Amino acid sequence: MTPYTINLHTLRSTPVMRDPFPYLIVPNFIRPEALAAIETDYPAITKSGSFPLATLTYGPIFEKLIQEIQSQEMTSAISNRFGIDLARKPTMVTVRGYTDANDGKIHSDSKSKLVTVLLYMNGNWEKPGGRLRLLRSPKNLEDMVAEVPPDQGTLLAFLNGPKAWHGHEEHIGPRRAIQLNWVKSKSVVWREQLRHRLSAYGKIFSKY
Repeated sequence: MTPYTINLHTLRSTPVMRDPFPYLIVPNFIRPEALAAIETDYPAITKSGSFPLATLTYGPIFEKLIQEIQSQEMTSAISNRFGIDLARKPTMVTVRGYTDANDGKIHSDSKSKLVTVLLYMNGNWEKPGGRLRLLRSPKNLEDMVAEVPPDQGTLLAFLNGPKAWHGHEEHIGPRRAIQLNWVKSKSVVWREQLRHRLSAYGKIFSKY
């Protein structure tokens, strides 16, 4: 059997923080021996925004990672951590490779998303901007309970809700992130994927 690219044992043993909303942070969620291959196979993205998998080209190890984070084992681990039954809920994956001045503004995710997972692939992040902050309010980026540097292999997961505020200081340049959501229904996946796909195609053709 091909070895896993992810470390589910670490995810299962990481405590969930409850203030101000349920979240957990798992450094080194991607196994060290898989990092280089995933880095090589990561989609080449030079525009800001979230891109659906169907609009991207990537290698087999990146594809294996995507399959594993949507697996029954991963779903079970996240369900147990947050006390929510996700077994029959569809998943949606989008990929980022770049942020600009419009990214990072404080927001909470849409009500159609149940759980958000962010998986970062950026080496050892030493830049001041681009570090996701989990916040107590929608108005103050300094009123944070945690700051997550988008280091290579780091996972952040949180339970969505109207007060699950997050954002980051401005960073313009490469910033790789995979976003996985469990959502309420397949219609959400279709709608969100179409929205992201139209946005992605707009970015692609804007250079011509």
